[in-house]
Amino acid sequence: MKRLNTIRTMMAGTMLAAMSLAAPGVAPAAAQTAAPADLTKLPPIPKDYQPKKTAWGDPDLRGTWPIDNIASLPMQRPAQFGDRFFLNDEEFAQRQEQANRSDQAYAAEDKNNTIGMGHWVESDASGRRTSLLVDPANGQLPAFTEKAKQLMAAGRSSWTPNTKFNWVTDFDSWDRCISRGFPASMFPFRYNNGIRVFQSPGYVVIALEMLGSRVIPIVDKNSPAWPQQVEQWLGHSVGHWEGNTLVIETTNIKSGDGATTDAFARNGSPLNMATLGVPPFNVIPTSKQAKVTERLTMTGPDSIVYEATYSDPEVFTAPWTARLDWTRNDEYQFFEYACHEGNVQVRNYINASRAGTLQELTESQVESESGQ
Repeated sequence: MKRLNTIRTMMAGTMLAAMSLAAPGVAPAAAQTAAPADLTKLPPIPKDYQPKKTAWGDPDLRGTWPIDNIASLPMQRPAQFGDRFFLNDEEFAQRQEQANRSDQAYAAEDKNNTIGMGHWVESDASGRRTSLLVDPANGQLPAFTEKAKQLMAAGRSSWTPNTKFNWVTDFDSWDRCISRGFPASMFPFRYNNGIRVFQSPGYVVIALEMLGSRVIPIVDKNSPAWPQQVEQWLGHSVGHWEGNTLVIETTNIKSGDGATTDAFARNGSPLNMATLGVPPFNVIPTSKQAKVTERLTMTGPDSIVYEATYSDPEVFTAPWTARLDWTRNDEYQFFEYACHEGNVQVRNYINASRAGTLQELTESQVESESGQ
């Protein structure tokens, strides 16, 4: 984050859930202040901007593009907005007023040298969009398949209710500081929303502030596929240019589910509950058919439109697409994300859960367990 070395100290799920409701804060943004004539129509991505070129002739996407300024935009559209992609003038004024109140609260924190919860979840919900999801047009995720529903109902993580924790298989990959999942890692979180893009001849690197970076070779569209059995937490990505748009195709995403008792068969949920408006519990499965197509298009010297289309026919009944507006902020600072170094959650949850189980036993059951 900009002000704090925000190492994830594994807090109770209820506290983090409350943090997601915190008011938006200060962050640079390329807010869309003018509403389109028809709020129910999503305009196409502008393609008329001609970006600078690298020394080797590719469009130059290099820079720091934190998405904290859109972290309070929900993935799915709240019901009150109906079929509208954009806020009306009155709703936008209310959003701006809320942002101003947050600015004042953060300024008071800084003046008093007291960093409260606000700076952990810094965002300003900029612009007029009603959701990150743009397809389906109703702003809602497609229905889950019956197989996915069954796996989700049996899934376990530190976020699922009434779970007894006995081993690491009862925790998701985020609990264990391994991965936020993919494409979840590309969507705004409650904190640590930094994204930095590097380029060299034949490669684009997307460095993420939290848990992972991606090295993406630029290849011919007809390059051979990876062997299906070789998987990665952030998948196998290859890129190509379509005009000034970088297109990234990702397959071989770590497959699995949250119901398994095999620690090596757990996936990282493709949507993480720390993104506002995502289904709870981090138990969405990933099949070997999962695929992500990303498109990065510069629409100005300090703006990129990022689109990600996700398809997994074993989990979702249809593909879905999210569109994010990236805003350049080269003053944004990255700090080490030392999640593992302070991660006592897994051990503590198991110890507490086992202690609770012992308390529930009768005297005769305790004697039987101890061999007496």
